[in-house]
Amino acid sequence: MDEQINMEQQLWDYIDGLCDAGKKSIIEELIQKNTEWRLKYHELLEANLLMQSSELETPSLRFTKNVMEEIARYQVAPATRSYINNKIIWGIGGFFLLMILGFLIYGLSQLKLNNAIDPKILTDYNHTVGKLDWSRFFSSTYTNIFMMVNIVLGLMILDIYLNRKKNINMKADKNGF
Repeated sequence: MDEQINMEQQLWDYIDGLCDAGKKSIIEELIQKNTEWRLKYHELLEANLLMQSSELETPSLRFTKNVMEEIARYQVAPATRSYINNKIIWGIGGFFLLMILGFLIYGLSQLKLNNAIDPKILTDYNHTVGKLDWSRFFSSTYTNIFMMVNIVLGLMILDIYLNRKKNINMKADKNGF
């Protein structure tokens, strides 16, 4: 197979005039002596002459417009709402809620309540809040980053929800409902 491809490549180079004088004389000798080379040469020469004799068709001046009109006939794909599975959205939301809940449980477990068993301290709200060690909970860099990321994600979800609600109301007004 490689020999066949190599022979065709050499013959094309010979027909196109791309080979040097030494290679040209070798190929001419092969064409004269070898029937397989001769038959392939005449086949490729005929294909070359056929390609040179025919002119390429030029597209019409309205080609692009015709193509675009044909594409416009087809129905546009529905909105991405149908592509997104609601269970996945609920799963992602549930994951974030579980993360926030876990974060709060972890944070509350890190709080130290000093003398919380004493009933006198439990009745005095200001005194109890003063005994909590809040610095262990809110001074961590990771805590602050986590809180900022959750706030940004929450705002993004709120924006998507409000835009979706606005679009539904605009469609309803447009349809006269």
